[in-house]
Amino acid sequence: MNKKQTPWKKSRTFGDIYGGRTRLRLNDNIFMRAHSLKRPNSSDQLPILIQDNPSRDFFFPISVDDAKEAIQALPEDDYRGITHIWLRRFNKSEYEKGHLPLAEFICGSGVRVIILYPFPKNMVMNLGFKKPSDRKIKELSKWCGDIKNTKGNWSIKWNIVALKKYYINCLLYHEVGHHVDWYNRCWSKANNKQLEEFADQYAIQKTATAIRIFNKLENN
Repeated sequence: MNKKQTPWKKSRTFGDIYGGRTRLRLNDNIFMRAHSLKRPNSSDQLPILIQDNPSRDFFFPISVDDAKEAIQALPEDDYRGITHIWLRRFNKSEYEKGHLPLAEFICGSGVRVIILYPFPKNMVMNLGFKKPSDRKIKELSKWCGDIKNTKGNWSIKWNIVALKKYYINCLLYHEVGHHVDWYNRCWSKANNKQLEEFADQYAIQKTATAIRIFNKLENN
């Protein structure tokens, strides 16, 4: 059953899309559907939490409550203005076609939403038929070193501990970094490389906080 801490309604207006992880292909219709949230009322407690039921072959490594606790461990100025945290379901076909990242930050029409997408239950992340860049391998190896090439297809097998840390540090905090950048306008939104580097550096700087929150959540 969907977990909605506060009622929300769909809106016909859409905003700008920032960040997320590396995408194989962009599909505007998918991202327009993602920003379908109405501006919060002044009485709403923020961030509004939404957690969908993932499809049968997927799961959310962290809960929406975990995500809220993780962002509220950051400096208040960094997360102020985030209106929603949405653990959003997607269709398996969207995942297989590479249409979606694992996370993204979308803003517009009074909405600042961080979206986290589910992960395959088999714990395997497909990286495609082209060998990942050395930078990508280095990034993933910090979390899980089991990168394989099977019949020309590159993939990485995760364990649950590493995956939870990755979702908090490299996905959730990365998107908070885009939120910080949007408010401070450190880089033009047309400069995608600098936008991503800023968010990456923000997440790296918050690694100690991410590990502390992970340990706290595991011990609760």
